[in-house]
Amino acid sequence: MRSLEIEVRTGSARGFTDLTPACARFASDASQGADGLLSVFAPHATAGLVILELGSGSDEDALAALDRLLPRDDRYVHRHGGRGHGADHVLPLFASPSITVPVLGGRLELGTWQSIALLDPNADNETRRVRLSFLAG
Repeated sequence: MRSLEIEVRTGSARGFTDLTPACARFASDASQGADGLLSVFAPHATAGLVILELGSGSDEDALAALDRLLPRDDRYVHRHGGRGHGADHVLPLFASPSITVPVLGGRLELGTWQSIALLDPNADNETRRVRLSFLAG
């Protein structure tokens, strides 16, 4: 298995950060043209990974849906941090901290409009870590 940790600047805004280019580069380099699996893992309690169409409005729709499911108010038992931070800790129920993507011939097997994205609803953290791992098949 080959593995690499990358640093992702998410900034001070809540939202999605496209990891697809970094994942594609790593899968190509690590696989050397072979087939296998790419594992993407975010070791954070308040961030998750998704496969989503980005840039077409889907990302804004997804954040709006998330805010309807997990209102950003003070209803949560987990109350440290800013208003609604408790909702950030419930996020892993909807956006897992890990995903796996098939790699065939050194290329990610994503659909035409699919992107791998880090979902960070917590504006308090401007930098996140993500672990990329390739397992040859």
